[in-house]
Amino acid sequence: MSLPIVAVVGRPNVGKSTFVNRIAQTSDAIVHEQRGVTRDRSYHRADWNGHEFMLIDTGGIEMGGDDAFQASILNQALVACEEADVVLLMVDGQTGLLADDVEVARILKRSGRPVMLLVNKIDEPLREDQTWEFYQVGLGEPWSISSLHGHGSGDLLDALADLLPADDTIAPTNTITPAEPSGLVSPGTPADPGEICVAIIGRPNAGKSTLTNRLLGQERSIVSEVAGTTRDAIDSVLVRDGQHYRIIDTAGIRRKSHIDADVEYYGFVRALKAIDRADVALLLIDAVLGLTDQDQRVARLAEERGCALIILINKWDQLDTPEARELVNQQVEDRLPFVAYAPVIHISALTGRSVHRIWQAIKLVYANYCGKIKTSRLNALLTELRDFGHTISKGRMRLRINYVTQTGFKPPVFTFFANHPQIIDDNFTRYLENRMRESLPLQGTPIKLKFKQKD
Repeated sequence: MSLPIVAVVGRPNVGKSTFVNRIAQTSDAIVHEQRGVTRDRSYHRADWNGHEFMLIDTGGIEMGGDDAFQASILNQALVACEEADVVLLMVDGQTGLLADDVEVARILKRSGRPVMLLVNKIDEPLREDQTWEFYQVGLGEPWSISSLHGHGSGDLLDALADLLPADDTIAPTNTITPAEPSGLVSPGTPADPGEICVAIIGRPNAGKSTLTNRLLGQERSIVSEVAGTTRDAIDSVLVRDGQHYRIIDTAGIRRKSHIDADVEYYGFVRALKAIDRADVALLLIDAVLGLTDQDQRVARLAEERGCALIILINKWDQLDTPEARELVNQQVEDRLPFVAYAPVIHISALTGRSVHRIWQAIKLVYANYCGKIKTSRLNALLTELRDFGHTISKGRMRLRINYVTQTGFKPPVFTFFANHPQIIDDNFTRYLENRMRESLPLQGTPIKLKFKQKD
C-alpha cells in the first residue's frame, strides 16, 4: 500500500522547502534566500505520531512572471496536487496576502482536494486584526506557523493527520499486472528490497533530464536548453518487467572552482550523494561537443565511489559524418582508460534512439556488480596465470600467488594470498585486473584487488 501524499505549494520564497525539511527531519530540500531555487517537485517521507505520509516540495508559482521556467514549474506543482490527498497552500505572513496567493488558491479549490492555508514566517501568534486578510482566500481558518523555528507545526500536523486517508482506504500503487508489465510506482510505495538505484550523471546541459523523462515515459524533470536547469537530485521509481528501478536525475557536475552560485553548489553536493547511493551510474556525454575535461572528472567520481558504470554518448544522431563519429569514439577510448570496463552505448535521448538498450545494459552490469564468482573458477584462472609465467621479483624475493577468493561485492572484491604481497606494484595489479576481465563476467563494474600474506 502507498503512503498518503501531501503537496506543499505557494509563491516563491515563502518557506516551502524549509517547512518540508523540518517536517521530514532532513535537509534534502535545497533552502536558499534566492527566489525560485526549487524547480522540479521532490518527494520526502515524513511521520507524525505514527501517521506516515509523503511530502512533495514544489517550485514557487508566479502568475505572469518573467521566469523562463515558470510554465514548467506551474505544471510540476499541478501534477503534485493531482497526486496529493491533501494540499498545503503556504503564504508569507510578513509580506501579507498577494494577488498570486489568491489566484493559486482559486486553482486549488477547483482540484477537489482538501486544502489547508499556512501563513508562514510568524514567530509570534497572529493578532486577530492580522488574520482578516487571509480569510478572503476562502480556505477556512489560516494556520500561523514558523517553518524556521517550528512554531505552530504540532497543531498543524495534528489537523493534517485527521485529513489523511486511513491505511485501508489508500489506493494501491500501480504495480505490475499482466496487462501492464511496467510503469511508474507511486512515490509513497515502500522501497523494494531488490530495487536497482540508477543515477544519471554528467556535466551541465548534456541531456540528463531529457533522458530521465524518456526512461520514465513522462515529463518528470524540467527540460531546458539553459545549463543548470536541474538543481536537485530528483528520484523516481519505475517498475519494468518485474524489476524496481530508482532513477535519479542529478544536477550537472563541473569543477568546484567554476561553480559561481550557492544554489549550484548544493546541487553539486546532492549529485555526489546520488552517486554514493547508486548501484549503476549512467554517464551522459554530449557527442556534439565531444569528450571534455568535465566528463573525465565525472567519470572519475563514479569510479572512485565504486558504482557500476555505463557510458552513454548522447545526441549521436546529430553527427553527420563517419569521421565525426569515429573521433568521439576515439576520444572516449583515449581519455577514459580508467573506466574502460564500462559498456558504451550511442543514443539520442530526444528521439529515443537506442534508449531501449540502456535497460539491457543496466541488468548486465548490475548482475556483474552484485555477482559472486566461484572460488574454483578464480583459482582455475590463477593456475592459467602461473602457467603463463608472468610474475615479479625484488632482490631475492619472487612473487608466488597461492590462492584467490572473492571476499566482497557491490563492487566485487578479490583477495589474493601470496608469499610476498609487499612487492606487488601497480603494473602487476593492472595486469591481474586485465586478465580477470578477459575471462570473468566483470563488464561494467569496478573491482578491488587485495593482497595478503599467506600464513
